[in-house]
Amino acid sequence: MSSINLDEMKAYLGKSLSSVNRNKIHGIKAEVAFREYLTTLGYADRVSVGGWIARNTYEDYGHHIVALFPETIIPDTNYTAAPTVGDVPIGLHTICSTMHQLGVKSYYSRPLVDVMDDTSSISWSTLQLGVPFTPENSPLNITGAAFTPRSRNYNFLRYNSDVSELPDSIIPEEFTKEHLRVSFQNEFMAEISDIDGIFWGERHTYPVEIKEKSAARDNDMGEWFGLDVGPFVKLAFYAAKKENLHSIFVVREVDNTEERNFIGWWYITFDTLAQYAGWTPRGGGPSMGGGRSAVVRIPKSAFSPFNIEAIQSL
Repeated sequence: MSSINLDEMKAYLGKSLSSVNRNKIHGIKAEVAFREYLTTLGYADRVSVGGWIARNTYEDYGHHIVALFPETIIPDTNYTAAPTVGDVPIGLHTICSTMHQLGVKSYYSRPLVDVMDDTSSISWSTLQLGVPFTPENSPLNITGAAFTPRSRNYNFLRYNSDVSELPDSIIPEEFTKEHLRVSFQNEFMAEISDIDGIFWGERHTYPVEIKEKSAARDNDMGEWFGLDVGPFVKLAFYAAKKENLHSIFVVREVDNTEERNFIGWWYITFDTLAQYAGWTPRGGGPSMGGGRSAVVRIPKSAFSPFNIEAIQSL
Protein backbone atom coordinates (compact mmCIF):
# COMPACT_ATOMS: atom_id res chain seq x y z
CA MET A 1 0.00 0.00 0.00
CA SER A 2 0.96 3.64 -0.50
CA SER A 3 -1.02 5.31 2.24
CA ILE A 4 -0.69 7.44 5.38
CA ASN A 5 -2.29 6.50 8.68
CA LEU A 6 -3.96 8.86 11.13
CA ASP A 7 -1.17 8.74 13.70
CA GLU A 8 1.39 9.90 11.13
CA MET A 9 -0.91 12.75 10.17
CA LYS A 10 -1.14 13.85 13.80
CA ALA A 11 2.63 13.65 14.22
CA TYR A 12 3.12 15.87 11.17
CA LEU A 13 0.61 18.46 12.39
CA GLY A 14 2.38 18.60 15.73
CA LYS A 15 5.48 19.74 13.87
CA SER A 16 3.88 22.05 11.28
CA LEU A 17 1.39 23.98 13.45
CA SER A 18 2.89 26.68 15.65
CA SER A 19 0.02 26.27 18.12
CA VAL A 20 -3.29 24.49 18.52
CA ASN A 21 -5.37 26.83 20.64
CA ARG A 22 -9.11 26.91 21.17
CA ASN A 23 -9.67 29.53 18.48
CA LYS A 24 -7.99 27.37 15.87
CA ILE A 25 -10.00 24.31 16.84
CA HIS A 26 -13.27 26.24 16.77
CA GLY A 27 -12.32 27.80 13.43
CA ILE A 28 -11.62 24.44 11.81
CA LYS A 29 -14.87 23.00 13.20
CA ALA A 30 -16.80 25.99 11.84
CA GLU A 31 -15.45 25.36 8.31
CA VAL A 32 -16.60 21.73 8.47
CA ALA A 33 -19.97 22.71 9.96
CA PHE A 34 -20.50 25.26 7.18
CA ARG A 35 -20.12 22.63 4.46
CA GLU A 36 -22.38 20.27 6.41
CA TYR A 37 -24.99 23.03 6.71
CA LEU A 38 -24.90 23.69 2.96
CA THR A 39 -25.36 19.96 2.39
CA THR A 40 -28.56 19.96 4.47
CA LEU A 41 -29.84 22.86 2.33
CA GLY A 42 -29.06 20.99 -0.90
CA TYR A 43 -26.05 23.07 -1.90
CA ALA A 44 -23.19 20.66 -1.19
CA ASP A 45 -21.81 21.04 -4.73
CA ARG A 46 -21.66 24.84 -4.47
CA VAL A 47 -18.74 25.09 -2.05
CA SER A 48 -15.12 24.02 -2.36
CA VAL A 49 -12.97 22.52 0.34
CA GLY A 50 -10.33 24.77 1.80
CA GLY A 51 -6.99 25.51 0.23
CA TRP A 52 -4.37 28.24 -0.06
CA ILE A 53 -3.82 31.46 -1.94
CA ALA A 54 -0.19 32.47 -2.39
CA ARG A 55 1.65 35.38 -3.96
CA ASN A 56 5.30 35.88 -4.67
CA THR A 57 7.62 37.86 -2.40
CA TYR A 58 10.87 39.71 -3.09
CA GLU A 59 11.00 40.11 -6.89
CA ASP A 60 7.80 41.73 -8.23
CA TYR A 61 6.20 41.38 -4.80
CA GLY A 62 2.55 40.41 -5.05
CA HIS A 63 2.36 40.36 -8.86
CA HIS A 64 2.05 36.58 -9.26
CA ILE A 65 -0.79 34.77 -7.52
CA VAL A 66 -1.88 31.14 -7.38
CA ALA A 67 -4.66 29.25 -5.60
CA LEU A 68 -4.15 25.64 -4.54
CA PHE A 69 -7.02 23.27 -3.77
CA PRO A 70 -5.92 19.85 -2.44
CA GLU A 71 -7.71 16.54 -2.57
CA THR A 72 -8.12 15.49 1.06
CA ILE A 73 -5.93 12.54 2.01
CA ILE A 74 -8.04 9.77 3.52
CA PRO A 75 -6.14 7.64 6.07
CA ASP A 76 -5.07 4.17 4.92
CA THR A 77 -6.04 4.88 1.30
CA ASN A 78 -3.73 4.31 -1.66
CA TYR A 79 -2.57 7.39 -3.56
CA THR A 80 -0.53 6.37 -6.57
CA ALA A 81 -2.45 7.73 -9.59
CA ALA A 82 -2.27 11.29 -10.90
CA PRO A 83 -5.60 13.17 -11.06
CA THR A 84 -7.69 13.54 -14.18
CA VAL A 85 -10.10 16.31 -15.09
CA GLY A 86 -12.98 14.01 -14.22
CA ASP A 87 -11.73 13.70 -10.64
CA VAL A 88 -12.21 17.41 -9.95
CA PRO A 89 -15.50 18.49 -8.33
CA ILE A 90 -17.68 20.17 -10.97
CA GLY A 91 -18.15 23.36 -8.98
CA LEU A 92 -14.41 23.83 -8.62
CA HIS A 93 -14.01 24.09 -12.41
CA THR A 94 -16.39 27.06 -12.47
CA ILE A 95 -14.86 28.69 -9.42
CA CYS A 96 -11.36 28.43 -10.87
CA SER A 97 -12.49 29.79 -14.23
CA THR A 98 -13.51 32.96 -12.44
CA MET A 99 -10.20 33.06 -10.57
CA HIS A 100 -8.26 32.59 -13.83
CA GLN A 101 -10.05 35.52 -15.49
CA LEU A 102 -8.85 37.73 -12.64
CA GLY A 103 -5.22 36.65 -12.94
CA VAL A 104 -5.23 34.02 -10.19
CA LYS A 105 -3.96 30.70 -11.55
CA SER A 106 -5.77 27.86 -9.79
CA TYR A 107 -4.69 24.26 -9.33
CA TYR A 108 -6.22 21.02 -8.10
CA SER A 109 -3.58 19.01 -6.23
CA ARG A 110 -3.59 15.28 -5.54
CA PRO A 111 -1.07 13.58 -3.24
CA LEU A 112 1.10 10.74 -4.45
CA VAL A 113 2.44 8.56 -1.63
CA ASP A 114 5.67 6.75 -2.43
CA VAL A 115 6.40 5.07 0.91
CA MET A 116 3.71 3.79 3.24
CA ASP A 117 3.20 5.93 6.37
CA ASP A 118 6.08 8.24 5.42
CA THR A 119 4.83 11.82 5.11
CA SER A 120 8.16 12.93 3.64
CA SER A 121 7.52 10.65 0.64
CA ILE A 122 4.37 12.54 -0.41
CA SER A 123 4.61 14.51 -3.64
CA TRP A 124 1.83 16.50 -5.31
CA SER A 125 0.47 16.16 -8.83
CA THR A 126 -1.46 19.18 -10.07
CA LEU A 127 -3.97 20.13 -12.74
CA GLN A 128 -4.50 23.76 -13.69
CA LEU A 129 -8.21 24.57 -13.69
CA GLY A 130 -10.31 27.28 -15.28
CA VAL A 131 -8.33 27.31 -18.54
CA PRO A 132 -9.72 26.89 -22.10
CA PHE A 133 -7.73 23.74 -22.80
CA THR A 134 -7.36 20.25 -21.38
CA PRO A 135 -4.73 20.49 -18.66
CA GLU A 136 -1.91 18.02 -18.24
CA ASN A 137 -0.57 16.73 -14.94
CA SER A 138 2.42 18.61 -13.61
CA PRO A 139 4.46 18.56 -10.39
CA LEU A 140 3.71 21.09 -7.68
CA ASN A 141 6.80 23.17 -8.41
CA ILE A 142 5.37 24.12 -11.82
CA THR A 143 2.53 26.03 -10.15
CA GLY A 144 4.88 28.69 -8.80
CA ALA A 145 7.04 29.09 -11.90
CA ALA A 146 6.90 32.89 -11.66
CA PHE A 147 7.81 32.84 -7.95
CA THR A 148 11.30 33.32 -6.53
CA PRO A 149 12.79 29.86 -5.78
CA ARG A 150 13.81 29.33 -2.16
CA SER A 151 17.60 29.51 -2.13
CA ARG A 152 18.16 27.82 1.22
CA ASN A 153 16.26 25.28 3.29
CA TYR A 154 13.89 26.52 5.97
CA ASN A 155 12.55 24.28 8.71
CA PHE A 156 8.78 24.51 8.51
CA LEU A 157 8.46 21.41 10.74
CA ARG A 158 10.11 22.84 13.83
CA TYR A 159 7.29 22.92 16.36
CA ASN A 160 6.22 20.55 19.12
CA SER A 161 2.52 21.35 19.40
CA ASP A 162 -0.01 19.24 21.26
CA VAL A 163 -2.64 18.24 18.69
CA SER A 164 -4.52 15.85 20.99
CA GLU A 165 -7.52 18.21 21.17
CA LEU A 166 -8.03 18.13 17.42
CA PRO A 167 -10.89 15.69 16.71
CA ASP A 168 -9.90 12.72 14.54
CA SER A 169 -12.61 13.70 12.06
CA ILE A 170 -10.83 16.90 11.04
CA ILE A 171 -7.25 15.59 11.10
CA PRO A 172 -7.14 14.41 7.43
CA GLU A 173 -8.30 17.72 5.99
CA GLU A 174 -5.99 19.79 8.20
CA PHE A 175 -3.03 17.51 7.52
CA THR A 176 -3.66 17.67 3.77
CA LYS A 177 -3.73 21.47 3.76
CA GLU A 178 -0.64 21.74 5.94
CA HIS A 179 1.39 19.28 3.87
CA LEU A 180 0.53 21.14 0.67
CA ARG A 181 1.44 24.50 2.25
CA VAL A 182 4.80 23.27 3.51
CA SER A 183 5.55 21.56 0.19
CA PHE A 184 4.88 24.78 -1.73
CA GLN A 185 6.83 26.99 0.66
CA ASN A 186 9.76 24.58 0.60
CA GLU A 187 10.02 25.40 -3.12
CA PHE A 188 9.25 29.13 -3.28
CA MET A 189 9.42 32.41 -1.41
CA ALA A 190 5.75 33.13 -0.93
CA GLU A 191 3.24 34.97 1.19
CA ILE A 192 0.46 32.47 1.79
CA SER A 193 -2.96 32.56 3.40
CA ASP A 194 -5.64 29.95 3.83
CA ILE A 195 -8.86 29.78 1.86
CA ASP A 196 -11.68 28.57 4.11
CA GLY A 197 -13.76 27.79 1.03
CA ILE A 198 -15.17 29.30 -2.15
CA PHE A 199 -18.91 29.46 -2.69
CA TRP A 200 -20.43 29.40 -6.14
CA GLY A 201 -23.55 31.58 -5.89
CA GLU A 202 -26.42 32.16 -8.28
CA ARG A 203 -24.78 35.32 -9.65
CA HIS A 204 -21.25 35.58 -8.31
CA THR A 205 -18.33 33.57 -6.97
CA TYR A 206 -17.46 34.18 -3.33
CA PRO A 207 -14.31 33.37 -1.38
CA VAL A 208 -15.62 32.68 2.12
CA GLU A 209 -14.09 33.57 5.48
CA ILE A 210 -15.72 31.34 8.12
CA LYS A 211 -15.50 31.89 11.88
CA GLU A 212 -17.27 30.74 15.01
CA LYS A 213 -18.08 33.77 17.18
CA SER A 214 -20.10 34.96 20.10
CA ALA A 215 -21.32 38.55 19.83
CA ALA A 216 -19.58 41.22 21.89
CA ARG A 217 -21.20 44.50 22.91
CA ASP A 218 -20.00 48.11 23.03
CA ASN A 219 -21.90 51.26 23.98
CA ASP A 220 -21.16 52.90 20.63
CA MET A 221 -21.89 49.96 18.32
CA GLY A 222 -24.11 47.61 20.26
CA GLU A 223 -23.58 43.92 19.43
CA TRP A 224 -20.73 43.18 17.05
CA PHE A 225 -18.61 40.41 15.60
CA GLY A 226 -14.87 40.80 15.26
CA LEU A 227 -12.69 39.88 12.28
CA ASP A 228 -8.91 39.74 12.65
CA VAL A 229 -7.02 42.32 10.60
CA GLY A 230 -5.26 39.61 8.54
CA PRO A 231 -8.47 38.07 7.15
CA PHE A 232 -9.90 41.57 6.65
CA VAL A 233 -6.94 42.52 4.43
CA LYS A 234 -7.36 39.25 2.50
CA LEU A 235 -11.03 40.03 1.80
CA ALA A 236 -9.96 43.51 0.70
CA PHE A 237 -7.57 41.88 -1.77
CA TYR A 238 -10.46 39.90 -3.28
CA ALA A 239 -12.50 43.10 -3.47
CA ALA A 240 -9.69 44.80 -5.38
CA LYS A 241 -9.96 42.04 -8.03
CA LYS A 242 -13.73 42.53 -8.15
CA GLU A 243 -15.56 41.81 -11.42
CA ASN A 244 -17.34 38.50 -10.70
CA LEU A 245 -15.24 37.71 -7.63
CA HIS A 246 -16.90 38.94 -4.45
CA SER A 247 -16.36 37.69 -0.91
CA ILE A 248 -18.41 37.00 2.19
CA PHE A 249 -17.71 36.68 5.90
CA VAL A 250 -19.77 33.88 7.49
CA VAL A 251 -20.28 33.59 11.24
CA ARG A 252 -21.43 30.51 13.09
CA GLU A 253 -22.79 32.27 16.17
CA VAL A 254 -22.60 30.65 19.59
CA ASP A 255 -23.99 31.99 22.84
CA ASN A 256 -20.75 32.35 24.80
CA THR A 257 -17.08 31.39 24.77
CA GLU A 258 -17.47 28.51 27.25
CA GLU A 259 -20.58 26.39 26.54
CA ARG A 260 -20.65 27.52 22.87
CA ASN A 261 -24.27 26.59 22.26
CA PHE A 262 -25.17 27.14 18.61
CA ILE A 263 -27.46 30.09 17.80
CA GLY A 264 -27.43 30.49 14.02
CA TRP A 265 -25.59 31.31 10.79
CA TRP A 266 -24.95 34.88 9.68
CA TYR A 267 -23.20 36.41 6.68
CA ILE A 268 -22.10 39.76 5.33
CA THR A 269 -20.67 40.66 1.93
CA PHE A 270 -17.37 42.50 1.93
CA ASP A 271 -18.99 45.57 0.34
CA THR A 272 -21.34 45.86 3.32
CA LEU A 273 -18.60 44.92 5.77
CA ALA A 274 -16.33 47.70 4.49
CA GLN A 275 -19.17 50.19 4.77
CA TYR A 276 -20.02 49.47 8.41
CA ALA A 277 -16.79 48.16 9.98
CA GLY A 278 -15.35 50.19 12.83
CA TRP A 279 -12.48 52.42 11.72
CA THR A 280 -10.30 51.73 14.74
CA PRO A 281 -9.10 48.13 15.29
CA ARG A 282 -9.47 46.73 18.78
CA GLY A 283 -7.16 44.39 20.63
CA GLY A 284 -8.40 40.81 20.52
CA GLY A 285 -7.59 37.51 22.14
CA PRO A 286 -5.23 34.79 20.90
CA SER A 287 -5.39 34.39 17.15
CA MET A 288 -5.59 31.02 15.38
CA GLY A 289 -1.83 31.26 14.89
CA GLY A 290 -1.22 31.68 18.61
CA GLY A 291 -0.28 35.38 18.70
CA ARG A 292 -2.36 38.30 19.91
CA SER A 293 -4.81 39.63 17.37
CA ALA A 294 -6.17 43.02 16.38
CA VAL A 295 -9.81 42.88 15.30
CA VAL A 296 -12.06 44.95 13.11
CA ARG A 297 -15.51 45.37 14.63
CA ILE A 298 -18.60 44.84 12.46
CA PRO A 299 -22.06 45.52 13.94
CA LYS A 300 -24.20 42.42 14.13
CA SER A 301 -27.09 44.46 12.71
CA ALA A 302 -25.21 44.66 9.39
CA PHE A 303 -25.27 40.85 9.04
CA SER A 304 -28.09 38.83 7.51
CA PRO A 305 -29.22 35.26 8.26
CA PHE A 306 -27.47 32.77 6.02
CA ASN A 307 -30.35 30.63 4.74
CA ILE A 308 -31.83 29.46 1.44
CA GLU A 309 -33.24 32.91 0.66
CA ALA A 310 -29.83 34.47 1.20
CA ILE A 311 -28.08 31.85 -0.90
CA GLN A 312 -30.47 32.40 -3.78
CA SER A 313 -29.72 36.13 -3.71
CA LEU A 314 -25.93 35.74 -3.89
